[in-house]
Amino acid sequence: MRRLKLPKPVIHTSPDENFAQVVHVPTWMWVEHSTWGPVSASASVEGVTVTATARPRRAVWSMGEGGRVVCQGPGTPYSDAYSPQEPSPDCGYTYQRASLSTPGRAYTVSVQVTWDVDWHGGGQTGVVPGLVMTAERQLVVDEVQTVVTH
Repeated sequence: MRRLKLPKPVIHTSPDENFAQVVHVPTWMWVEHSTWGPVSASASVEGVTVTATARPRRAVWSMGEGGRVVCQGPGTPYSDAYSPQEPSPDCGYTYQRASLSTPGRAYTVSVQVTWDVDWHGGGQTGVVPGLVMTAERQLVVDEVQTVVTH
């Protein structure tokens, strides 16, 4: 297991994580898909080889304003195939409060990806559950007001 090089998740959102999210508008979240997939490593000692394969099981998002989202996969990247008002089909959140009154004027958003490891070798097999890789970033959430004129 020490030889496994699990990737650190890379956070993406729509609206883009480098721009402000908007109160009451669905935010889509996903981790970079290249960081979501099986990772294997093997080790041999005195003719016995053991192979361990880690697979991501879920992503738990902490949204910074108290909300938490559990996603069973990496999430779906937003594309033009979806309506801008449509929530993510598998990993999204809608902010209720702007972040501008918080320290740093942004929420700290984090994701924890949990991995389970299956191993086999030397006539034995086993499972080691619950390895966690974490990433975080600052996310600005703003409120938009509209004015209707004739």
